Amino acid sequence: MNLHEMKASTKAEKADFLIKNGKILNVFTKEIIEDSIAITNGMIVGIGDYEANHVIDAQGKYISPGFIDSHVHIESSMVTPSEYARTILPHGVTTVITDPHEIANVLGVEGIQFMLDASNEIPLDVRVMLPSCVPATSLERGGAVLYAEHLEPFISHPRVLGLAEVMDYPAVMNMEKQMIDKIELAHKFQKPIDGHLAGLSKNEINAYSYAGILTDHECTNVEEVIDRLRAGMYVALREGSAARNLKDLLPAVNEGNAHRLMYCTDDKHLDDLISEGSIDYCIRETIAFGVSPLTAYSMATLNPAQCYGLKQKGAIAPGYEANFVFINDLEKVEITDVWCKNDFVVQGKKLNELSIKREQTKLITTSISLGELKQEDLILKSDGQSFANIIEIKPKSIVTNHIVEKIQLIDNQFFADEKENLCKIAVIDRYHAEKELGLAIVKGLNLKEGAIATTIAHDSHQLIVAGMNDEDMMLAIKTIEEMNGGIVVVSNGKVLTKLSLPIGGLISNQFSEEVEASLKLVEKELLKIRPDNSFNAFLTLSFLALPVIPSIKITTKGLFNVCSFQFIPVFIDEK
Repeated sequence: MNLHEMKASTKAEKADFLIKNGKILNVFTKEIIEDSIAITNGMIVGIGDYEANHVIDAQGKYISPGFIDSHVHIESSMVTPSEYARTILPHGVTTVITDPHEIANVLGVEGIQFMLDASNEIPLDVRVMLPSCVPATSLERGGAVLYAEHLEPFISHPRVLGLAEVMDYPAVMNMEKQMIDKIELAHKFQKPIDGHLAGLSKNEINAYSYAGILTDHECTNVEEVIDRLRAGMYVALREGSAARNLKDLLPAVNEGNAHRLMYCTDDKHLDDLISEGSIDYCIRETIAFGVSPLTAYSMATLNPAQCYGLKQKGAIAPGYEANFVFINDLEKVEITDVWCKNDFVVQGKKLNELSIKREQTKLITTSISLGELKQEDLILKSDGQSFANIIEIKPKSIVTNHIVEKIQLIDNQFFADEKENLCKIAVIDRYHAEKELGLAIVKGLNLKEGAIATTIAHDSHQLIVAGMNDEDMMLAIKTIEEMNGGIVVVSNGKVLTKLSLPIGGLISNQFSEEVEASLKLVEKELLKIRPDNSFNAFLTLSFLALPVIPSIKITTKGLFNVCSFQFIPVFIDEK
């Protein structure tokens, strides 16, 4: 308790600020109260009639607690934390709970430290969950390996909340020491643990819940939401760029269970954040579905705060941080202003640029090492088998279908087939000098010609490339190597466009406006080789290397059946 704040609360001293004439969303009682908010030292010291040094007229606007994104990977926006803050603060998000496992998979503890340092002293409150699965599974290798002893030095950091999504479910079920050590580390320091329960059975859900794993953001249907709620978990309804599950999950929401539900964006690209929004989009869609506005706003504020033990966030009441969103239209979530502690960071729908330092971040990079990679390494050859295990894309989903089809081969080699919407895909180790790459066939990417490649390949972030011919695939690979990471579109032996991501091959050091312009150019040039742009090609591609999401994925070691948790050959004798 702060004495100065207490004096302001008792009216022995004037408050610093008084916000009057507002319609306050009380998320405790689910009612709207017309009253004033007294603030001192960035904390709410009272609701009611107070004297203050500065009086602000809310002009009858609704005032909500600042929104909380319960699970996000900032790296997926491809900008630094300060540029990310500039992007989402106008959308009312004042706190994010981030898992830096993307950059940790590339750079290990250096990546975690970079995200902590780069998010320090910005108005967006960035809370960190420590990556639990680097690499995502024991079957992969990436740029780093993190054990409990690597995480422990961070566990007492004031902005570290707990242990991030536990996705290696075989390690949990088999009680492997390295995983159990991390879980026990979180329990030792009484920290929450996030889950990642994609496709898990009831028995596995029980085991996760018993282990103290508190949340899941991987639900794809109503039944999965209910199963996790009944097991005592919180569920984050996800609406990202590739994984868009919100509308499918909203039928699960009711007044009896909504207090255990919240929202997250998980992985959302910068251009989608700018055009569509963040948590504000989730609130808008939830209200449009028919959920009461106060419940929808509670899912964005109080619920995640209570889940993660953020005792001074998520509500407008004495003793809570003064983080507010001013709203003209409650159902449309029409945000006009955002207040963080002691000042407006957004006023009149415009960002206060002075509130965020706009300086380019010091680069941390890794060299891309592809060994003696040659074009011949991209040849996908059968030993006489005529059927193939194929990754089939499900548009706007990170889940894939495992299909088996008869393949037309030339000299026992697979060549991309535009008519059948089949192209070649490769994942190449970019961290180690010795050559290691996996090859497979993907259906439904909609490429007509050329190739696309990127070093954003969840979660180990190897170099991933898909294309209609080996020459363009090789040019894409070499271009990525020259940039030391990024995104590229190639066709007919020419680079159509590229975006450099020098910070670990994931993040740009440019301002958000520049990155947005580059992403628009990528989409424009991509239309030349992929006229059907009904879903995001690069986002979809980046998740084809994630071997913890059903049903079939590809790693540097080859094609992987997630359901049986084993590697499988590309070609087989019969269906």
